[in-house]
Amino acid sequence: MRRTWTIIGVRDVAASFRWYQSLLDLPPTAPAHDYFGQILDTDGTVLLCLHRWGAHEHPTLASPDNAEPGNGLLLFFRVDNFDAALRRARELATALDEEPNLNPATGTLEFALRDPDGYYVMVSAL
Repeated sequence: MRRTWTIIGVRDVAASFRWYQSLLDLPPTAPAHDYFGQILDTDGTVLLCLHRWGAHEHPTLASPDNAEPGNGLLLFFRVDNFDAALRRARELATALDEEPNLNPATGTLEFALRDPDGYYVMVSAL
């Protein structure tokens, strides 16, 4: 089996860590470092990696000023309890970017919101 580790640049790893754990209803833990952390599913699968902007020599993670964060990227999560995820999302965001709707291509309910760094996050029913 092969897995992708998606890494995004963030301003505050700890704050983004808490935000994603809350959205995805994961047990609260702390990131491994102040510059890097992995959001893990309950089975240990890496769902998303958070890397502080400018923490290392990675050219695409040097600064959010080089491009708008999330341009060309859609973070897409499928969840088993859509209604609970929607309630948590409404607590985390002042407004949703897309209200719950039925995606005609997948036949599943989904909604979208922005994370603290402006990334577009789509949540879909499993």
